[in-house]
Amino acid sequence: MTLLTRTAAAPADSEASRLVLALLSTVGRPAPRTLPDAVATPAGPTAPTDPVPAGSTGSTGSTPGPLPPAPAPLPPTASADWMLPAGLGTSALRIPTPAPPATTGAAGPPGVPELYCPPALRDDRALGEEVNARLVEWAGEVGIYPGQLDRVAACDFGRLIMLAHPESDDADRLLAAAKCALAEWSVDDHYVDGEAEQAVPERLGQRLAIAYTAIDPAHLPEPYASQLDEHRRGDPVMVALRDSLDNLSRYATAAQVARLRHELSVMFVAYNQEAVWRTTEQMPPVWEYLLHRHENSFLPCMVLIDPVAGYELPAAEFADPRVRRAFTLAGTASVLVNDLYSMAKEDPTDTNLPRVLAAEQHCSLTEAVERSAAIHDELMHTFESEAAVLSLAGSPALRRFLAGLWAWLGGSREWHASTARYHGADAAPTTEQTGATR
Repeated sequence: MTLLTRTAAAPADSEASRLVLALLSTVGRPAPRTLPDAVATPAGPTAPTDPVPAGSTGSTGSTPGPLPPAPAPLPPTASADWMLPAGLGTSALRIPTPAPPATTGAAGPPGVPELYCPPALRDDRALGEEVNARLVEWAGEVGIYPGQLDRVAACDFGRLIMLAHPESDDADRLLAAAKCALAEWSVDDHYVDGEAEQAVPERLGQRLAIAYTAIDPAHLPEPYASQLDEHRRGDPVMVALRDSLDNLSRYATAAQVARLRHELSVMFVAYNQEAVWRTTEQMPPVWEYLLHRHENSFLPCMVLIDPVAGYELPAAEFADPRVRRAFTLAGTASVLVNDLYSMAKEDPTDTNLPRVLAAEQHCSLTEAVERSAAIHDELMHTFESEAAVLSLAGSPALRRFLAGLWAWLGGSREWHASTARYHGADAAPTTEQTGATR
């Protein structure tokens, strides 16, 4: 089941689904609004304590300003006093982080587990609506989701991007991120799940290999280059991918675009894995499913945190294995929220963490939801602890990036929690309840 389907479908009427909806709509959230220790240093041009407008790193326009000097590599773990224990489940061995502040708002109903996640830092409804309207218009122009633009509009992806990128109030920059996200999801909807056109699993690998040339152009001799270009112009997904990356290049450096290209290539590999499950009717073991979610997550969206905000995380830090670990932990945690949302829609053919857990551990779906929430929370606590350590050891740009990841997690969770408003306005938490501010 795709993100479009999950958002548009009506909630199922079952005990497990009611538990998920209560879990996602609970306004009492135990995580702090800001990443512990990430904002403990003096504010500077690349280490703000509050959301800053895009371009604040030295630029007065809409493009990133001069980059700070590249920092020295992080200290080797073999000699570092703050070496991070490896593996999930070791958070108790790491440095202590400040206790989260008391949450505001009502707690969830009895028996509903807490989903450890911060609240959104801001909720600018007008900005989200502007981005969403322009995104839907663009989808019509490039040709993805023909005849389904009303459903795309109802998903309110512009609101997701607005919530997830609180450092920028530039609608053009937010739209650039939204275009990339919708183009990425259209690959799933057109090629994998058949939401927008007839999916052919036997051709998925072939289609993905060709589609990848829309984001990483192949340089063929003539007349073959012209034939590939003709194919690209006839495929709305490839048109959307190419146009979204071309537009992103107005705000991102070549290195930042390359980071997105890498995340998309990993996601394409994961799509093939999912196709195997579907064609062979496999129910994967939990470890393989979590591996899949490591590769098929929100990382292509999250990698745009710094270009949307108008700065660049230096390559030496972005590529550091410990930073990569924290980044991917956050990506997996975020997509498991989406898995829980999918569970609330309860498509019996869908593959999500609760269903995989229920099949492997022979438990009820309600128990599987609770265990899925616990796995999510373990990932979140591990990310929080390790990111706090890295924030103290790294550059101001790294502190800013990790704080941006924390904000992204809160914004994404807020969007998932408020999607119930598509089925009834009274179901959505209000800004006052969630604590989000403009």
